[in-house]
Amino acid sequence: MAYRYITARALTGDVLAWDLPMSGVEFGPSLSAAGSFSGSVAARLATLVRTQVDAGDTWLYVERDGRLMWGGLVWRATPEGSELQVEAAGPGSYPHRRHDLHGNLGGRGPYVNADPCRVIRDVWAYLQEQPDGDLGVVVDDTTSKAKIGTPADRYSIDWWEAPVLGDIIEDMVQVEGGPEWTEAVSWAGNRPRHRIRIGWPRLGTRRRDLAFTTGVNIIESVSVEYDADEAAQVVIGLGAGEGRNRRRAINAVRNGRLRLEHVLEVSSEKGKDRLAARARTERIARQVTGEVTEITVRDHPAAPIGSWQIGDEVRVRVHDEWADYDMWSRIVSYQIRPGADESERAVIQLRRADRFTYGGAA
Repeated sequence: MAYRYITARALTGDVLAWDLPMSGVEFGPSLSAAGSFSGSVAARLATLVRTQVDAGDTWLYVERDGRLMWGGLVWRATPEGSELQVEAAGPGSYPHRRHDLHGNLGGRGPYVNADPCRVIRDVWAYLQEQPDGDLGVVVDDTTSKAKIGTPADRYSIDWWEAPVLGDIIEDMVQVEGGPEWTEAVSWAGNRPRHRIRIGWPRLGTRRRDLAFTTGVNIIESVSVEYDADEAAQVVIGLGAGEGRNRRRAINAVRNGRLRLEHVLEVSSEKGKDRLAARARTERIARQVTGEVTEITVRDHPAAPIGSWQIGDEVRVRVHDEWADYDMWSRIVSYQIRPGADESERAVIQLRRADRFTYGGAA
C-alpha cells in the first residue's frame, strides 16, 4: 500500500508538502473524541521540513492509495535525539483550545429541551465564526430525541467562567440517550473536506461481514481481562455543590452477585438529570466482566484495513490455552501502522457491545 503524508496551512488550506517523508507513523480516529497521529522525520530532513509542520497552524493528512484516511492539526513538532517527533490530533481537538467569550455561544442559548445534536452544531458554528477560527469543518445535520436543559434547570453557558468549548461537546454526548460523534475527511476536488459525523442513536452498525479471530487475522497474543476492580452494580454519582446540598444520583441493580459499589465524581455537573444519566451509563459499563480491550490485526479478507468504521460492532474470537472467547465488540478507536506488504497492521481498541445503550434504551 502506498502512503503519502500531506501538510497544509490551517486557515487557507494552501499545501505546504505533498509528500512529507515520515517514519514510525501511527494514526486513527476515536469514538466521541479526537483522533490521533504520531510519526517522525529524520534528522537530515528536520530543518528542511520544519516550516511544513508548523505546530498550531498546520493540517496533516494521511493518504493511502489515493484515499484520505485521516486528517488533523499538528500540535507538536519537537526534536528528540536524531528525529523530529510530530504529534497531531483530529479537528475535534480544536474546541478544547477555544472558549466561549460571549456567553451561551453568542446568544444561541440558554437551552431548554434542546437537542444535544443542535448544541454540538452551535459550538462549531460559534467557534468558526470568530476571527481566524474557521477551519471549514462541516457538522452533520443529525437530529435526536434526546433533550438537554429543563425550564427549571436551563443549560446555560456563562461567559464569565470562560468555559472550554470542547467540554460543552462532552456534556452533549453524556446526555441520556444522547448522540455520538467522530471525524472524517475526504477529497473534495483537490482539497480535503473535514466533517464531524454525528450518529444517533449510535454510530456504526453490527458488521456480520467482518470478524477478528486468533490464528486468522489477529497477529499478536490477546488477553481476556477479568478485572473486578472495575466492576460494580451500584454507582453513586456526585455532582456540583457541597455538604447536604451536593447533587447526588444512585443507580443500582441486583444480579445475584456480590454487591460492589463505585463513586463517580462529576463535581462540575449541576443538572440532576444529566448526573443520573451518567450514573446509569457508568453502572451498565461496570457490570461487564471478561473482555478483550485491544487487538492487533493484519490486512486480511476477513476484515481488510479500511473496511470498518468507528462504532461498528464486530465478532472477536480468541481461542488459546486460557480462553475460549467469542463476543460482539464495538470499535471505539484504532491506529493504523503503515508498512510495506504484509507489515501493515492496525491496533484496535474495543469495548464489549453490551456495555452500551442507544437512544435511551436499556
